[in-house]
Amino acid sequence: MSSAAEKNSGAGPVRAAHVFDVASLERYFGAHVPEIKGSLDVQQFKGGQSNPTYLLQAGGKKYVLRRKPPGNLLPSAHAVDREYRIMHALRNTDVPVPRMFCLCEDASVIGTPFYVMECVEGRVLWDPDLPGMTSEQRRAHYRELNRAIAALHSVDPAKVGLADFGKPGNYVERQIARWIKQYRAAETERIDAMENLIEWLPKNIPLDVSNSLTHGDYRFDNVIFHPTEPRILAIIDWELSTIGDPIADFVYHCMKYRMPGGGIANMSDADKAKLGVPTEMEYRNLYCEFTGRSDIPNFDFYMAFGMFRLVGILQGVAKRFLDGNASSANAAETAKRTRPMAEAGWEQALRVINGVR
Repeated sequence: MSSAAEKNSGAGPVRAAHVFDVASLERYFGAHVPEIKGSLDVQQFKGGQSNPTYLLQAGGKKYVLRRKPPGNLLPSAHAVDREYRIMHALRNTDVPVPRMFCLCEDASVIGTPFYVMECVEGRVLWDPDLPGMTSEQRRAHYRELNRAIAALHSVDPAKVGLADFGKPGNYVERQIARWIKQYRAAETERIDAMENLIEWLPKNIPLDVSNSLTHGDYRFDNVIFHPTEPRILAIIDWELSTIGDPIADFVYHCMKYRMPGGGIANMSDADKAKLGVPTEMEYRNLYCEFTGRSDIPNFDFYMAFGMFRLVGILQGVAKRFLDGNASSANAAETAKRTRPMAEAGWEQALRVINGVR
């Protein structure tokens, strides 16, 4: 098992900051979710940087509960209601999602709003290098990861009741403004590269080309694969989902190809071919094949934008860690990635500025 998997996989005792009244939850289920029967055993998953996530066991069955964290929260963050709504809406599409049981927005039940979904048994792949697989297996898993996001971007929001799930148009402009605000609200130190991105990004936004449903944080460790097959059973962690720019959504999950800190970002194309990992260009072309596109324009801008967004997310983790209400046991280590990610994002912007191909 990789170090990332060891740190993030599995469930254990509920951390002190995230304890809630289990008896109150049992009473709520009795009144509103009769399918969940019996006394509850509650554990907390190790992973999940934003919303505390719990494993519930009752009546010989397993469920997953996601809730807003306690304490003072950033505006518009931790949107468990949006997570619930989009997964419920996608239940009859080609996009793999867990079954939803309930959404409770009454904070008096366990202290913050929450939802409950089925516990999907499978594999979460924390390392995009996919260690331990054959080259054929790696290629199949990458293809499936690509297929699933292409399926999401192909869903008509209106046909699944999500026409009002986000504002049409100007997605990147609005996202930049939102994440500058989120970053400033959580800022703990000055990072020059982030200041550069905050100055440069709003002045270089490509024209909107299309809108679709977007996940917002799509990557290997936010999908659950079948226990033995290269098939995704569920996409999870939809907190940042909206109607937005599908290219921004796709490029965001391609950051593994340029992520600081090693992994496939440091592999040569020959290494990738040998290991069965598609090159960045092969992966881009596969998405075009799935979606009927001819190309992916402004790739480097969107890469800079994606890393900028991730800096905003990481800075929020850093602030919650300092405030003592971080959701993940590994928040301190995650927070350390903030500055290197900002510097990597500015490197992407410099590629655009300098005309690097």
